[in-house]
Amino acid sequence: MREILISEECQDFIEEEKQVKQKFLYLLQILMEQKIIHSSFVKKLVNTEFHELRIRVKNEYRIMIFCCDHENFNESKKAILLNGFMKKNKKDYKKAIEVAEKLITKYKKECDE
Repeated sequence: MREILISEECQDFIEEEKQVKQKFLYLLQILMEQKIIHSSFVKKLVNTEFHELRIRVKNEYRIMIFCCDHENFNESKKAILLNGFMKKNKKDYKKAIEVAEKLITKYKKECDE
């Protein structure tokens, strides 16, 4: 139903911990198969083109920054997971969004070639 691409940077982040990887694979299956995704898993980041996928493991949040082909994720057909970080405070988002902006430029160039 929905095509999900995973960048190398995101893949590296996921591989760090077994529990994170297991939960990620579970959520990935949901993202691909379900049209409507609950906001506790996916949220639009305000004033950006990006969304976040939230993975909670042991009272800690791992955030995956991604973009998709529709402003409303529930209407999207494609998404690319760009990068991830462990959420400690709101300042972490700024750095992660800057990295995601560089990565999306890189991946758009690769798709155009």
